[in-house]
Amino acid sequence: MSKNIVIISNYYPPEMGAAANRIKNLAEGLKDKGNKVTVICPLPNYPKGKIFEKYKNKFSVNESIDGIKIKRFWIFPSKSEKAIVRLFSMLSFAWSFWFSIFSFIRKKPDLFIIQSPPLLVALSGLLLTKVLRCKNILNVSDIWPLSALELEVIKKGFFYSFLEKIEKVNYKLADTIIGQSEEIIAHIKGVVDKEFLIYRNVPNYREYPAKEKSSGNLKIVYAGLLGYAQGILNICNQINFKEIGVELHIYGAGMEEDEVIELSKNPENNIFFHGIKTAEEIKEEIRKYDIGFVPLKNKIYGAVPSKIFELMQLGVPILYVGSGEAEEIIKTQKVGFFSEPNNFTALSKNISRLNNMDNTTYSDYSKNSINAHIKEFNLEKQMDKLQNFINLN
Repeated sequence: MSKNIVIISNYYPPEMGAAANRIKNLAEGLKDKGNKVTVICPLPNYPKGKIFEKYKNKFSVNESIDGIKIKRFWIFPSKSEKAIVRLFSMLSFAWSFWFSIFSFIRKKPDLFIIQSPPLLVALSGLLLTKVLRCKNILNVSDIWPLSALELEVIKKGFFYSFLEKIEKVNYKLADTIIGQSEEIIAHIKGVVDKEFLIYRNVPNYREYPAKEKSSGNLKIVYAGLLGYAQGILNICNQINFKEIGVELHIYGAGMEEDEVIELSKNPENNIFFHGIKTAEEIKEEIRKYDIGFVPLKNKIYGAVPSKIFELMQLGVPILYVGSGEAEEIIKTQKVGFFSEPNNFTALSKNISRLNNMDNTTYSDYSKNSINAHIKEFNLEKQMDKLQNFINLN
């Protein structure tokens, strides 16, 4: 049964990063299931913290891309490290998208899917659905503010308690809830009794051939945000890639970009910076390398980085720094190696193991990755589950 569905998200292409890509995948997957899909999002600004040139000096922009209606609204863009500035940025979009209400009064959507975090954007979206008397699904990709606490972005105190209250209000306002991991669902079940679904942030089905290990230096690739959560700069300072006999190739942008560029200028570091590529371009770039790097600076409860599933699709073995559910998936599927955050000795050993791996074993890891994508971790299988969940609720 097709539905008229509106997605509210703080991120959407042409912005880069996992958050924007997973909402694009969600929108396109729902459209392919026969639903009419509209996305409400800010004017593109992430991760640079500046409105993209095409959208400057505008309050709102309506577009239609690949059969999806996109309503973009004003935001005060920022990549500031100050919590109060980031808070104001979230509030600006949480306020501006209420101007979309006029387009929904005459013909109400059947359903809103609201992305969280950011918590205040999610709260505003949930309240909008109550005013319109529409059903909603809260899509929780990270547990905030707990994730922010574990990342040491904020400390316990008034602001943390305030966000914790908002988090609980959001769960109560949600009609149903989907989460990207079993840990996220378990956490929310401790707060409310709702209908839940685990919805993985995975890529579209596409079968790539298995890879073979390249000759010469082992080539590791990181493609994504260069922010605090990933800890790329710290890893670059702690690991001597040239001494181990490998290369680290970096694609992306973010708060640590300038420092990473400086490190890449020294040929003794074996670190290479390539800037930003589009979502389409980056997949073909990643296939050129031997190992996909997925680091987290700290343990984040509930986090299962979508990069893991993207690397599975590409048949690129995974080097993961993190723990929890993502670690279990990598171990169970036999698609790569993992180490705890900030354990640079263990990370160095894993890099050396990958560097010394014979071609047959390497190809087995590549084949395991592709099989995991085909059998379970692809968007078509996830969308079947989600569409059934939507129809039943």
